[in-house]
Amino acid sequence: MYKYFPHTSDNLQAMLAKVGVESLDGLYAQIPESIRFKGDYELPRAASEMEVRQLFEKLGEENKQLTCFAGMGVYDHYTPSVIPSLLQRSEFLTSYTPYQAEISQGTLHYIFEFQSMMAELTGMDVSNASMYDGTTACAEAMMMAVAAGKKMNKILVSGCLNPLTFDVLKTYALHQGIEIEVLPVKDGVTSLDDVKARLAEGGVAGVIVQQPNVYGIVEDYTGFADACHDSKALFIMDSVAADLAVLKTPSEWGADIAVGDGQSLGIPMQFGGPYVGYMCCTEKLIRKMPGRIVGMTKDNRDQRAFVLTLQAREQHIRRQKATSNICSNQSLMALWVTVYMSLMGKQGLKEAAQLSYAGAHYLCDELLKTGRFSLGHDKPFFNEFYVKYDGDTNTLYQRFIEAGIMGGLRFEEGFLFAVTEKRTKEEIDNLVKIAAL
Repeated sequence: MYKYFPHTSDNLQAMLAKVGVESLDGLYAQIPESIRFKGDYELPRAASEMEVRQLFEKLGEENKQLTCFAGMGVYDHYTPSVIPSLLQRSEFLTSYTPYQAEISQGTLHYIFEFQSMMAELTGMDVSNASMYDGTTACAEAMMMAVAAGKKMNKILVSGCLNPLTFDVLKTYALHQGIEIEVLPVKDGVTSLDDVKARLAEGGVAGVIVQQPNVYGIVEDYTGFADACHDSKALFIMDSVAADLAVLKTPSEWGADIAVGDGQSLGIPMQFGGPYVGYMCCTEKLIRKMPGRIVGMTKDNRDQRAFVLTLQAREQHIRRQKATSNICSNQSLMALWVTVYMSLMGKQGLKEAAQLSYAGAHYLCDELLKTGRFSLGHDKPFFNEFYVKYDGDTNTLYQRFIEAGIMGGLRFEEGFLFAVTEKRTKEEIDNLVKIAAL
């Protein structure tokens, strides 16, 4: 009932007595006077709950709420109101690593459901639970490929990968002896011929691509998996989770490892986090996978039970043998997307994706009609696209802001726009009207 209350005076006295001191001053007696703070803390006066709420409401009013048409990895999808309500339950909100299975059945159960849903969404054999976010999931996949590739340490990365993800890859690779080579972009996509040429040189442990890519283009990866496997390399695909409701799955493309961010599954943008990454792979790579895997079994009373089946992390096995040092688990956000997918169902996920697709193509068509925009790459796209602008992008971007619109991501020659199911026709028409000025 009082789950957020601090320690009482009786609690404090009991703890002080336990360590053999009579007061807090006695507890800190060993700290030299010369380094103690003697001034007054700049704390506001005590306030009632109503006054505190009013204060934060006024502070919140200083934020300018913009209608979001930006994406590149973070998308403004709708969050059903029941999700935060369920996550407020104390057994979820305060949950941590489920070390003791017998008292962590609720946590283990929803992690198992998360794994099951992500495996179905990607079409892969196995899912772990779970990664910090999409960028670190991709970096962990890179390290998996090198670990599986024995003496091969080169990773080929598509030039169409999100640059934020690429930065994390470079950070991980810096002291791991991993060599990253960027595949050139040709007309907005990755060239299979370039992949084959680099693979022929040898030493490649894995190839990383993105679907849809950073320009929003849905690439054709026919032949990529075969080329990788012929050279004993792993094929790694980074995808926006929500898009997999309608797009061809990583498994169908022949991927060995599927990674990405789950933010698109109903997690608010909330200033950049917390989010949740996902990682799925083929069964033969299961022991190279970082983190943990929850499995379902039966207890000694023949009742269904959930356990940590695999824990390939440095806290459980010899550090030098661990596949990763991923420790704390973003399972609260894994629960978030699990509740979201349960509420939406297969049809709901498809409908949200189809609305996003339709809205993006409507916006693109209307922008092209203005005569001020042209497609950066004439390729199929999903709910995000890059257009060049015949004018000053800084000026137009500022007009968007003044009109209360986050008008896509600005590039030197144009904009990368994203549309989700939340964007209405009126909002899209308003953006086009401003862009046509």
